[in-house]
Amino acid sequence: MSNIDKQEEYQSLFKQVIVRIDNSKQKALRHANAELITLYWQIGKTIINAQDYQGWGSKVVDNLASDLKKHYPSSKGFSVRNLKNMRKFAISWPEVEFVQTCLHKLSWHHNCAIVDKISEEHERRWYVIKNIEHGWSRNVLVHQIESKLIERQGNAITNFAEALPSSKSELAEQSFKSPYLFDFLSLSEEALERDIEVALVKELTKFLLELGTGFAFVGKQFKLEVGGDDFYIDLLFYHIRLRCYVVIELKAGGFKPEHAGKLNFYLNTVDQQIKSDEDALSIGLLLCKSRNKIVAEYSLRNNTNPISIAEYQIGDTLPKEIADQLPSIEQLVDDISSHIKTEN
Repeated sequence: MSNIDKQEEYQSLFKQVIVRIDNSKQKALRHANAELITLYWQIGKTIINAQDYQGWGSKVVDNLASDLKKHYPSSKGFSVRNLKNMRKFAISWPEVEFVQTCLHKLSWHHNCAIVDKISEEHERRWYVIKNIEHGWSRNVLVHQIESKLIERQGNAITNFAEALPSSKSELAEQSFKSPYLFDFLSLSEEALERDIEVALVKELTKFLLELGTGFAFVGKQFKLEVGGDDFYIDLLFYHIRLRCYVVIELKAGGFKPEHAGKLNFYLNTVDQQIKSDEDALSIGLLLCKSRNKIVAEYSLRNNTNPISIAEYQIGDTLPKEIADQLPSIEQLVDDISSHIKTEN
């Protein structure tokens, strides 16, 4: 065996060892986090029991914080504030089963944000499950809570139940929302459609965060040729989980029935010219400044192409700490390179 072959074999061995070490470290971190979350819940329950059933007053938290600091001088986890967080955490989640099956998968900072900002248990559970599913950072989680994602997701007017197979329609419903909050755009309420389109592409990473998990950018003003005439789709995406193209049309004003007709034409063309046999039916998303619910529902009736009609809002700038944690445009484009083929 040559020296080159030996070196290549050694590099392969070295990479295998690194992978095993990194995997072991990740398992250790997950285990440590699970133990920490359970410990904090147990301390919270102990404090509740002392105050509510044994007659101890609020001073018990101050005393505990002081004595624990003396006993564990290098630990910063037993401050008065954090002990109060533990108490609130245990009150918010009275059953240990959910703590040990779900909450231990989130960091302590994630858990504190959820109990601080959400009073209803069913809403807390919803955000816990979504965070586990999507892996949001704490800042993104807070943004989703404050933007009321639970109320917006699945709130678009669609014909998915009729136009898509039952195996796809529920996932599709949960993949679209209304209204979409484009609060990262520095545009006036009177912005033209092309202004909005250009701004959205410029702020693509933030736009993708608002669209939700699974959307991958294909192009803007995507050219279609039909019967010798050229047509241009405002924005074209591919949804990796639904495995279909998503055609997005922007309207600066209110929804009109003819908007659905134009979008329907684009969907037929994309399915005929771009969609592969492995892809599902393309889905249309019509983003309007406003919509009349009844008019929108009538426009989708008996339409065989799946379409979602949603409103959008333009507001304040997205917090910088959230934007900094989003992936780069290059990463997002790389993400779709193995999933789609585009025709120029």
